[in-house]
Amino acid sequence: MQKMVKQLLAWYQENQRKLPWRQDKNPYHVWVSEIMLQQTRVEAVKAYYKRFFESLPDISSLAAVEDDILMKLWQGLGYYNRARNLKKAAQTIIEEYQGKFPDSYEEILKLSGIGAYTAGAIASISFGIRVPAVDGNVYRIYTRLTECGEDISKTGVQKNVREKVAELVPAENPGDFNQALMDLGAEICLPNGEPHCMECPVREFCMAEKNGTVLKYPYKSPKKERRLEEKTVFIFEYEGKYLLQKRAEKGLLAGLWEFPAEEGCLTVEEVLEKVKAFCGEVEELELLGKAKHIFSHIEWRMIGYMVRLKKVRPEILADFTFATKEELREKYSIPNAYAAYLKQVI
Repeated sequence: MQKMVKQLLAWYQENQRKLPWRQDKNPYHVWVSEIMLQQTRVEAVKAYYKRFFESLPDISSLAAVEDDILMKLWQGLGYYNRARNLKKAAQTIIEEYQGKFPDSYEEILKLSGIGAYTAGAIASISFGIRVPAVDGNVYRIYTRLTECGEDISKTGVQKNVREKVAELVPAENPGDFNQALMDLGAEICLPNGEPHCMECPVREFCMAEKNGTVLKYPYKSPKKERRLEEKTVFIFEYEGKYLLQKRAEKGLLAGLWEFPAEEGCLTVEEVLEKVKAFCGEVEELELLGKAKHIFSHIEWRMIGYMVRLKKVRPEILADFTFATKEELREKYSIPNAYAAYLKQVI
């Protein structure tokens, strides 16, 4: 195993990816990049990372940022609760650690939104602490190396893998070791399709490659089917502005701005009836077409309408906001779920 670690580190020194958040070991940079990289491709994250730090260059600025500005910076990355937890953790760092990022694994793990993987990445990369950073990449690599057929979605199996990987983390350069595994999983030991086994620096140690069973690992029990929800989305336009409403502070897409919607796939007649009762007199109705958005456990199937209004009931102005195209682009955070309709407006 020690020989495998040496070969992996040697490969990393020669082949490591050049990424913006690797230019230094600043824990703030490592932390934000790791949260952004959850469920998002590296290439897509680069632009978000640059924009985020141009607006929020340090922990104190993150702790003090207005929620709407933070949500706009996060727009497109999804899972908006992660951004809220970033701000909450930043406030904790300001209040309890005098603005200095905690430098122990245990203290890092206490911060909002930080689990074992992220705490391990920050502790090892920024502070040189000998702890593992085990994510999906590492579970995949480990189960292929060892031909472990246990269900990696189970907590007990994950705990066992973390303990085994922890034994391999070298004392001298734990951050490089964890990042080497990240790169190996991203570029060689791929999750979908054929992995590049012939290019793998630890190929000689891999039982699955030796026995031709690589694609059997890792094993996960099948996920439950997503719940389907049908929605009719309304883009209300009045005097060059578009109607928005804010979602509830708890639940799916909490606290974000959205276009009004009704449950179900409504007919044109039903749309006209709903609109008339809701907000005013219709000048023009345009079908914008169908769209869908997949969350982890729900799939939205939508049909959208552009509704140009002649008049607006004054009473709706208290509960809704009208935004210009520029404000839609620059100010309000509209979830990706509505991207197909948003792009037809801006």
